[in-house]
Amino acid sequence: MTVGHFIAGQWWPGRDDALSENPARPAEEIVRHALATDAEVDAAVEAADAALPAWIRTPAPARAAILRRAGERVAARAEELARLLTREEGKPLAEARGEVHRAALIFHYHAAQAWRATGEVYASSNPDEEIRTVRVPVGVVAAITPWNFPIAIPAWKIAPALVHGNTIVWKPASPTPAMAVELARELEAAGLPAGVLNLVLGSGRAGARLVSHKRVDAITFTGSGAVGRGIWNEATPRGVRVQLELGGHNAAIVYPDADLDRAVDQIVIGAMGATGQKCTATRRIVAVGGVHDALVERLTERVAALRVGDALDESVDVGPLVSAAARDEVADEVARAARDGVDIAAGGDVVELDGGYYLRPTLLTDVTPDMRIAQEEVFGPVTSVIPADDDDEAIAIANATRFGLSAAVFTRDERRIRRALLEIDAGIIHVNNATTGSEPHVPFGGMRESSSQGPHEQGETARDFFTELKTAYLVPGDAAP
Repeated sequence: MTVGHFIAGQWWPGRDDALSENPARPAEEIVRHALATDAEVDAAVEAADAALPAWIRTPAPARAAILRRAGERVAARAEELARLLTREEGKPLAEARGEVHRAALIFHYHAAQAWRATGEVYASSNPDEEIRTVRVPVGVVAAITPWNFPIAIPAWKIAPALVHGNTIVWKPASPTPAMAVELARELEAAGLPAGVLNLVLGSGRAGARLVSHKRVDAITFTGSGAVGRGIWNEATPRGVRVQLELGGHNAAIVYPDADLDRAVDQIVIGAMGATGQKCTATRRIVAVGGVHDALVERLTERVAALRVGDALDESVDVGPLVSAAARDEVADEVARAARDGVDIAAGGDVVELDGGYYLRPTLLTDVTPDMRIAQEEVFGPVTSVIPADDDDEAIAIANATRFGLSAAVFTRDERRIRRALLEIDAGIIHVNNATTGSEPHVPFGGMRESSSQGPHEQGETARDFFTELKTAYLVPGDAAP
């Protein structure tokens, strides 16, 4: 199948510019697709701009009805879409099913936001005057999304943007165009007017053109730190609103009083789920005091037992990485860590299977906080154990990176829990749970270099990014002097 862009309510002819492949069996093509030219990106922005006035005038409950229908359509195709997601991105089928259902839920949640109050009324010192606030859409939104959650992350950007009256140009990551096309088709079928959502398939060049376009009013981006900082530097001097989610190097602290069985279960889920290709994955395990040896022993056994293979196989625990380049980059970081003196307690080697992009799940020990592997995000099934002598050192190690997205603590001690909530520099903190996982009705975002400063994604705070707040002073015409 060859696919093209969706601009101004029309599917443009596909071109054989690039292809997506099954990372478990690279010889299997998923789709061939166009790469957007500058003219096509411009056409998408112009379509969004032209559609904006009518979409703003559309009552919010009518916008919500479209989102609900889209959510219903996605849910109805959940198994089909999950299998496509696994074939194109590589995550285990059970996780793909969860992601598709989550996307449907996100559309329903944000549809319900249409009935929220759009402002507040304030008292005035003038008896004939009323003061109120009014929320209005930001305008044309550029949504640039990653490949590791190819339907859930687009949903949590697109749904709130639409329900609050914005129009969108969406540029998905190039490894997963098929999932983007399917989601756009469901929104079209749900009744979205022409030009309200525009999809351009392309490389970083298309994203750069979109970011620099003078008619884009806001940009929401999830991806690498380097690209995110470039977007910030390009767009914010022009007054463009920018929202960035840029990754993490997340720590799980295991205290001596922890339920060790639960800690091991949740750390393995957090570190190895989705082949470790999550920004919230557990990259560092801080073992406090005497818990270190028993924790390493149990983790080594569990990680070594994980089954690697084609993620369509329900018995597989860890699927392929998304590409050969991604696998090689992670393998190179493991080899570098070994040269730096760490011990590879489990895994670390490339797995040869059907030409797929596999790396055996890897547990590293004898890691110190200053090592590169403890400082730089490695986007794959790799996690490191770092010893800490006491609680103070554990918190310091958790905070010893430039990131601040997610963290976990495993303890039965309420005082340690309270301290973690106050002192760990992370936007999301889990207690006796994996560092991964979030729900659509609560804010999602980090601290430090993990996120831009400003409204977080998801939950009610999503509205704060996708709307502007105006203050109106109202005096009736017959009361004016």
